[in-house]
Amino acid sequence: MGRSDRYELVFVRPGEPAAVPDAADVVQVHRTDRSGPGGHPVYADDTGIVLAEISDRDEVRMIASGGHQDPAVAVQVRPA
Repeated sequence: MGRSDRYELVFVRPGEPAAVPDAADVVQVHRTDRSGPGGHPVYADDTGIVLAEISDRDEVRMIASGGHQDPAVAVQVRPA
């Protein structure tokens, strides 16, 4: 655990275990200069649409980047 400049966010499909390769979508994110509501760094994908606050304990909080988003809750993180 700890902080990395890049992470992979693994979005698990509801009802499927994360260990099943086709049951998850993976998005690479990089550290930004912003902090989230919990005071931890915000990470973004290259488009800036996927935003996540990642703690030093590798806990993920998804952040909406637009008005009509419903941020995922089943997300795992791993250093990229």
